Amino acid sequence: MLLTISMIVIVVVLLVTIQNKSISKGDVLIASANKDFVWHPPDINKIPAGPEERLIKYGRDLIANTSFYLGPKGTVAAITNGMNCQNCHLDAGTKYWGNNYSAVFSTYPRFRERSGTVENIYKRLNDCFQRSLNAQAPLDTNSYEMQAMAAYINWVGHEVPKNIKPVGAAIKDLVFLERSANTTNGRTVYMVHCQRCHGANGEGVLKGDGAGYLYPPLWGNNSYTTAAGLFRISRFAGYVKENMPFDAPHNARRLTEEEAWDVAAFVNSQPRPQKVFKNDYPNIAGKPVDHPFGPYADNFPESQHKYGPFEPIKHSQQPTVISQQSIVNSQ
Repeated sequence: MLLTISMIVIVVVLLVTIQNKSISKGDVLIASANKDFVWHPPDINKIPAGPEERLIKYGRDLIANTSFYLGPKGTVAAITNGMNCQNCHLDAGTKYWGNNYSAVFSTYPRFRERSGTVENIYKRLNDCFQRSLNAQAPLDTNSYEMQAMAAYINWVGHEVPKNIKPVGAAIKDLVFLERSANTTNGRTVYMVHCQRCHGANGEGVLKGDGAGYLYPPLWGNNSYTTAAGLFRISRFAGYVKENMPFDAPHNARRLTEEEAWDVAAFVNSQPRPQKVFKNDYPNIAGKPVDHPFGPYADNFPESQHKYGPFEPIKHSQQPTVISQQSIVNSQ
């Protein structure tokens, strides 16, 4: 009898937790099935000749050279800030831990807390355009450009089974620091390791023809906005830890995790385009611990959500564990 009561209580606690966090069935499958599958970027030169090949290759070119087609001097339309999708998704979205697209085909459509809806690949692409490339309006989902980019991104991960997120997909999650990320330390890291490419003022380096960036701006008017994923410092820190300095030899010393957190804090403390999507996170309890804007479902200040320490916030979001023995003792 007591065992039955304890099991019922535990199940109820878990169900309430799942409802509060709006975890979908797809999220559970993805979270539990991503440890062993090894993904390798497919060879674009092996696509059979034909309309599909042309669409996919055009999609890759749009990802790698977005500004040429859609930047301030775009040959198709002038709608973005001059950055390329490839500036955030390295090697046209095929680099291991380089914010690659390996898990997009296998996990979309999927529920996302940010919108509170089930999103398709077109929504994901338009989020990137409006949040990172600062487009003022979404791309027409029926346009040839949108169709090409979607075809390419789906092709990158087409060999990944459904609901599998391969090791090395997207951005690596770093262990939280026990302290707040330090912008002063981050400034030093930036000056030593980053400014030679991105400039003393984060302005980046334009290509000779002015139709895009050789090294993208990390802040300022032409950088990603405050609504971009990289404005969460866990995303920026994981990205730079695995991939920067970009010009470093293969065997060179990489940034430490502390350096990555600190430089992420410094870069994201600098001015950039402000963009607000009022419908983001309809369930505020679903916000990531490092989402930098309130309101929140907890009592931690906005500054801690932006710079940490994050472990206390994470701990506060975990469900209360009710032991069987405590139930027995209360009878």
